[in-house]
Amino acid sequence: MNETQRQAYLRAIGIDVWVPRQQDDSPSASAEPEDFADHVDVKFSRERQDLEAADSLAADSASALDPSADKRHDASPQADTKHMPGKCPLPEGMAAQAKPAGYAEPRDDAAAPAGEVASLDWDALEQRVAGCTLCGLQETRTQTVFGVGSHTADWLFIGEAPGRDEDAQGEPFVGRAGQLLNNMLRAVGLSREQVYIANVLKCRPPKNRDPKPIEADCCEPYLKRQIALLKPRIIIALGRIAAQNLLRTAAPIGKMRGQQYVYADTGIPLLVTYHPAYLLRSPLEKRKAWEDLLRAKRQVAARQGS
Repeated sequence: MNETQRQAYLRAIGIDVWVPRQQDDSPSASAEPEDFADHVDVKFSRERQDLEAADSLAADSASALDPSADKRHDASPQADTKHMPGKCPLPEGMAAQAKPAGYAEPRDDAAAPAGEVASLDWDALEQRVAGCTLCGLQETRTQTVFGVGSHTADWLFIGEAPGRDEDAQGEPFVGRAGQLLNNMLRAVGLSREQVYIANVLKCRPPKNRDPKPIEADCCEPYLKRQIALLKPRIIIALGRIAAQNLLRTAAPIGKMRGQQYVYADTGIPLLVTYHPAYLLRSPLEKRKAWEDLLRAKRQVAARQGS
């Protein structure tokens, strides 16, 4: 192996090569080339030549050590990354996906109750929720907030998570936002006792932060069972976070409002409107929420008549 081949091989495998600088006293030796682009092209061309020489050298060495190496290479044209450093092969059929902010890998038992929950009645389901410890929110909650309303309701309202007042009383939408929701219901001829109200999460997140994906995943079987037991004629998602979780989307609420959705594979219509807490801060948006409720009322009437 000559010196040129040795240096090329070392560069190819990531080892820095220190080469003594040649002495040249001519004035042009240290001057920058007149055309810098040409200088860069020459530099990259030399690097490519070095890599090609290293590849050829590596192939020659492999053939010398193992005469069958060339045959194996020809038979497997695609690189095998199974044992390459920094490569972690995914299970067959699974594509790599970016995890959303706040994502945490669920515990092995996080989805375990889904099958069992699907057979529970209202009382058993509420007891199961009251004793849930899957996502860790039991460490900070006062009590779980299961849901409230009629078990034969046509309307199901779903918010994101309990707040301070809800955590204290064990009932969803009981603070100022709940009072506004009650007024919204009365405006379309409904009472709180005629509808059902629930949340994506059954426990209050600390400091009312947004629900984490793992928390919503752990609560999802409970909410799905509530929907299956209730069989509502329409679902109203109250606010962006509830809508995004129910529809599995990252779309902003402005784009979800006014659209027609169906919840999962249930066939139940789902409409998106603003959360009452947002309406308290932005009273001018109440007109849009009113339009959403009127649209929902028309849909319920149409389903009742069908």
